Amino acid sequence: MELLNKFLKKSDFESYEDFQANFKLEIPEDFDFARDVVDFWAENEPDKLALLYCNDDEEEIFFSFSDISLLSKKTAAYFKSLGIGKGDRVLLLLRRRWEYWVSIVALHRIGAVAIPASIQLTTKDLAYRINATKTKAVIAINDNFVLEQLYYMKELCNSLKTVIMVGGNSGTRKYNDFDKEMTTFEPDHSYSGLSNSDEMIIYATSATSGFPKMVSHNRTYPLGHIMTARYMQRVQNNGLHLTQSDSGWAKFGWGNIYGQWICGSAILAYDPERFHANKLMNVMEKFQPTSLCIPPTMYRFLLRDGLEKRHVESVKWFATAGEPLSGEVNKEFHDITGHFIHEGYGQSEGTPIACTFEWVDIRPASMGKPSPLYDVQIVRPDMTPCDVNENGEVVIFVHDKTPVGLLSHYSYEGETVCPYADGIYHTGDVAYRDEEGYFWYVSRNDDMIKSSGYRIGPFEIESVLNTHRAIKESAIIGLPDPMRGQIICAVVVLNDGYEGNDRLTKELQEYVKKNTAPYKYPRVIQYIDEMPKTTTGKIMRRALKPNMD
Repeated sequence: MELLNKFLKKSDFESYEDFQANFKLEIPEDFDFARDVVDFWAENEPDKLALLYCNDDEEEIFFSFSDISLLSKKTAAYFKSLGIGKGDRVLLLLRRRWEYWVSIVALHRIGAVAIPASIQLTTKDLAYRINATKTKAVIAINDNFVLEQLYYMKELCNSLKTVIMVGGNSGTRKYNDFDKEMTTFEPDHSYSGLSNSDEMIIYATSATSGFPKMVSHNRTYPLGHIMTARYMQRVQNNGLHLTQSDSGWAKFGWGNIYGQWICGSAILAYDPERFHANKLMNVMEKFQPTSLCIPPTMYRFLLRDGLEKRHVESVKWFATAGEPLSGEVNKEFHDITGHFIHEGYGQSEGTPIACTFEWVDIRPASMGKPSPLYDVQIVRPDMTPCDVNENGEVVIFVHDKTPVGLLSHYSYEGETVCPYADGIYHTGDVAYRDEEGYFWYVSRNDDMIKSSGYRIGPFEIESVLNTHRAIKESAIIGLPDPMRGQIICAVVVLNDGYEGNDRLTKELQEYVKKNTAPYKYPRVIQYIDEMPKTTTGKIMRRALKPNMD
């Protein structure tokens, strides 16, 4: 049985041209992911595998769709008992624990709005997200770092009423105990009754200036990820898909729940505390996933640490997204495995914009060709189409209604912002199109840094550095790195009486780690006497990037 056929007029195509011309989603008037996907499989194939959870402590748990359906209904009843209901915002700090899947399906059932977040976020990061979205509840893992960040959160955030701990309840404050309390509830079989246009999930995406923008998606968002799962990642009905990503990032939604379950694939939920290439190779060899999507950085580490064909012999399709993939890595991977890695390009604001689909020949380092889900073009500043091999911005033309999978709006520093100026969504990415229609990534047209799959906004790091007593001014830029794509570099001007040396560099790095998410710390710090600026006083970042040109 294939659920997919309920949502596609046609699912198989003979060529890319056929795909572009005839791909069409069939959208129900009141799509409900919990009812129309999770409960559909539970009712029609109750023993069908939904989730295989494992970690480095040799814990292995297999969940059928019946299990997920039942547990999420009990969790929905539990959440309701805590006063969580339709439209309430709930922030999730759950890494890749199995409770994430149960909790988010429960939130979808009752019509609450999920806000996934990384467990690396500090008090400052979390308070901004909670206040910007008026979050009512937080569901978090029982982790010392997370507990420390949450300790004063209710005092900092007026909207926050409830904190729910997963994995036990520790610390000096009494929080609700998910493990103990959820099991006491009878399943709630009701549904939200919300419409397709209602809010479903919010992601935080870093901005190059100001604080993160909150990206809001409506309840049809999962259907947009049919493009991701079926056509970018090539998941199989009754297969096993692995996308290695923290649940706090939009990439998790791309590869660990929505499109995959619609297509009937189970999820391999590997939950290490830290990434180790050798452990990931062992997991793949043991559990035999049939499709794989990981960031280019992880592919580079797999190759560096001795990847062999036996580690990935079960995988039929390899995909990647999150940052550009170098042609050298793709060629080396093919030499070892006999497979190329298929690249997908997109953003937290939507689903894949361009991919190397199955009918598209691999061009190492190319983004592939545009998705038929969107009207994608490369344009000049005046919005006229670029010629072949001419650099321009990648944009999506929005016609009579917002395409499925694309964001509804931004919430930015308390304001709701429409992302479609004059019916156009601006990606902010620069690319060109070659004679055969392939897209090739050039750069951001702003200063976003992509490092190890993370998208990092300079302002968040600068706002921390500038509070250090030694710093007069700072600017964050990205420098090329063969393993991470880019690394964060802080260019700083010091206050009088301070000297740039190894001791100060270490102190500044630790200061950033302490006051924002650790992955944002600058691996390189350069000391200069004066910042290059425009006549209006803005820092000229390009003048700080001699190695980027």
